[in-house]
Amino acid sequence: MNDLRSQLLDQIRRYAIHFGHFTLASGRTSHFYIDCRKVTLSAHGAFLTGNTMLDLLEGIDVQAVGGMTVAADPVATAIAVESWHRNRPLNAFIVRKEVKGHGLQRQVEGPLREGDRVAVVDDTLTTGGSILQAIEAVEAAGAHVAAVAVILDRMEGGAERIRERGYPVYSVLTYEDIRDFVEAHRQG
Repeated sequence: MNDLRSQLLDQIRRYAIHFGHFTLASGRTSHFYIDCRKVTLSAHGAFLTGNTMLDLLEGIDVQAVGGMTVAADPVATAIAVESWHRNRPLNAFIVRKEVKGHGLQRQVEGPLREGDRVAVVDDTLTTGGSILQAIEAVEAAGAHVAAVAVILDRMEGGAERIRERGYPVYSVLTYEDIRDFVEAHRQG
């Protein structure tokens, strides 16, 4: 595991994993919740997120990154900022849950152009529902989804569901990286 990835894993273990009884966005229940915003919205966490996600996307031809608001917003922004530092600028975009009812009445906001190749990003992947919703909106806006990239895949079927639709899925971390930490807390 490279140093930045190790640091990101440490930040997630320290700040993002909460234990108790939670209902996830998918409607499933879980004894732990991963609130990556505790990491992605911190200065150090944004740096780690941007760099590890860019490493993940290395060699994939995309012009923009983004996903469903709110969780994907800091991820996409961190990637865009760090891409500038690497002299490989990628634009960021956000996908609203529904079309905005005023102004330009868009569901996808940001400098996304028709024909752009994009990576749909998110912080955590469980069932893939919000990512598939974002993919639908991005494709309706005329962009081509070349990849899906997440910080952490909970390994609960979401990646398989997205791959079945023909999209490659990449993750910086998976449940395997946090399993011992989660299980130790569950038993303790």
